[in-house]
Amino acid sequence: MSRQKEFLMIVFILMAAFLVPVNSTMISIALGSISDFYGLDIHSVTWVVTIYLIVMAVTQPIAGKLGDLYGNRKIYLIGILLFLTASIGCGLAPNIGVLVVFRSLQAIGGGLLIPNVVALIRHAVSRERLPGVLGFFGLGMGLGAAVGPLIGSLLIAMASWKAIFWVNVPLLLGALAGGMLLIPKLGNKRPRQPLDVFGAIYLAIAITLLIALTHATSPAAYITLGLGTLLFTGLFIRREQSVASPVIDFALFKSPIFVNANLSVLINNFTMYAILLVMPLIMTTKMDISTSMSGVMLSLFSISMAFGNMIGGQLNGKWTSQKVIFLSFAFTVLTNLLLLFVIQNQSLLYLAITLIVNGLAIGLGLTSMQVASLEAVDESASGSASGIFSTFRYFGSIISSTLIGIVTNYSVLFAILMAAALTGALLSRMVHRRNKLSAP
Repeated sequence: MSRQKEFLMIVFILMAAFLVPVNSTMISIALGSISDFYGLDIHSVTWVVTIYLIVMAVTQPIAGKLGDLYGNRKIYLIGILLFLTASIGCGLAPNIGVLVVFRSLQAIGGGLLIPNVVALIRHAVSRERLPGVLGFFGLGMGLGAAVGPLIGSLLIAMASWKAIFWVNVPLLLGALAGGMLLIPKLGNKRPRQPLDVFGAIYLAIAITLLIALTHATSPAAYITLGLGTLLFTGLFIRREQSVASPVIDFALFKSPIFVNANLSVLINNFTMYAILLVMPLIMTTKMDISTSMSGVMLSLFSISMAFGNMIGGQLNGKWTSQKVIFLSFAFTVLTNLLLLFVIQNQSLLYLAITLIVNGLAIGLGLTSMQVASLEAVDESASGSASGIFSTFRYFGSIISSTLIGIVTNYSVLFAILMAAALTGALLSRMVHRRNKLSAP
């Protein structure tokens, strides 16, 4: 493949991936318009947001395995077709039930896209340029989530809430055409085996119950959902140990680098999500900052995190992944220290600087975590590795949202975030040292 064709291919697949986080966040601005259109209260329409997140979390680990079994190109194109069909369905939905169904289908399409985009990038580019390209991938994903509400508000102002779905159509048609023409058909070196359907079902139920557990409101619900999560997790693990082609190959976790990369992204997303959840509360209740200005401050955090991701990708070309991950966590420990003094300081400038440097620190290691995860496994397992990585990333968010509901003292919370970042830094150095000792 020529360099120009490779560049165009990457542009098209990154364009498709960019739409996944955009569609996750830009609909939040449309909830009021949707509730008015269907004559429902706002709580009845929040399912169009919730179902997208749940289905995305369930689909990604399975989607990565599907790509490894049947070809990343094929699953990627199917993902685009589903996302395209669902976007049209959302735009035409006559009632909230149909809208939720098509949002679920949209999430399945997005879930099929992300792990296989990462796998296609690994297949397409050289090892030397992989960190840089994944850095741009991270930049696009981060900016997509950050600018989603802005894009949504502009589309609603110019047309209606349905425009947030119709805008996907021409972009997805372009990504579909580009994918069909530019992505090479890679031969599958491994014997093709069917997906472990029962394993996939057990995993999907376990993840769904775990997410529901974090939103439980009574002791009975906690006990029921907790036992259900343990039951289906146990069934999944037992099933995966007895099938020829498991959904998640536990042999991958024999690599300390792979384990560390996934634990690192869990800790990283735990920190990021905690800041996103708690800072609006601090700004509005402790600093008397308006809701609109709070949104601006959080945008600074999200955008700086996206750029930190890109910078980290460039650094990865010069340093090892473990070194960049260590630098990211060490930087995060220091920047989280600044959060301890936000309430006492009461300065908008101090707050902005704190959120920007925190975003840069958290974003700095993301690409290296992804690279380390991919390079720890055989190229034929790239989709599975990416799916597992996405799942650990989402688990970090789940743990964070649960902790926010338990810890009400902000100083204690920020101390926990510092301890988590310090743990990540120590883990990265331990793996780096073990790597040196095992080298011939």
